[in-house]
Amino acid sequence: MLKLQTPVEFPQSRVRIGLENRIAVLGSCFADGVGALMKDAGLRVCVNPFGTLYNPRSILNSVRRLSSGEHFTQRDCVRLGAGADHMVCSFSHHTSFARPGEREFLEVANASLDEAAAFWKDCDRVVVTLGTAYCWRRVEDGEVVSNCLKRPASEFVRTRLDIGEVTRILEELMELCPEKEFIFTVSPIRHLSGGAHDNQLSKSILLLALDNLIRSHSARADYFPSYEILLDELRDYRFYAEDLTHPSPPAVRWVWERFCDFAAEPAERGRLAANEKASRQSLHRSILKK
Repeated sequence: MLKLQTPVEFPQSRVRIGLENRIAVLGSCFADGVGALMKDAGLRVCVNPFGTLYNPRSILNSVRRLSSGEHFTQRDCVRLGAGADHMVCSFSHHTSFARPGEREFLEVANASLDEAAAFWKDCDRVVVTLGTAYCWRRVEDGEVVSNCLKRPASEFVRTRLDIGEVTRILEELMELCPEKEFIFTVSPIRHLSGGAHDNQLSKSILLLALDNLIRSHSARADYFPSYEILLDELRDYRFYAEDLTHPSPPAVRWVWERFCDFAAEPAERGRLAANEKASRQSLHRSILKK
């Protein structure tokens, strides 16, 4: 039979995920897509409570905030840049959290934080999707931001973490929560602002750092090859969105099914599939009612 793809082989994960687990999903917009499918499957998940996160340092900063539960205050408030109608957000959040005034923003941000911190306290699994080794640092104090908030480019400098830095950041992340088990992956979404070669260097740094980490923490951490699956099993632009960098919905679903092969408890696969079907039927009924 003619072979039309290169299968990515991997053993079942040492870190299993089931309906009894509480799962935090953090990272790039690829994490948002897979996290939504986890919810549809009936898994108990909290997905990116501060919005999309791309680099390891921002993910670590978010985990620190979840662990402490420390509220955002007026000193965290930042006006968005030109064309944003003076909306307020913070350098820790995606712009979807932006609101017209500081009080409105803090109410939304801290309500989300309270809910997520309570979930984080009792969650036992964490799925982390790393997007890029590049960070944007504020010129003023050198702090890494999760989002530049459309501020002037002169306020930031773009830097690339090296393998050692990424490894240390992820080590610290795991040390913050020794009771949790982790599944790490590298987002297949390409970051092409610096060119294709630049993107490959960035992804390679993440992959090598994760290899270092997993070797040292194999008892409670594992690596899922979502990056490799999209590049090899789905090596065709039919599986990409119109921007040719993000995976299409069928591609995200394919990777989700491969994730289930990797991490889901075999005895629960039927229940997960049934929950997904019920979720799709519920959505279809709500559309018809409209």
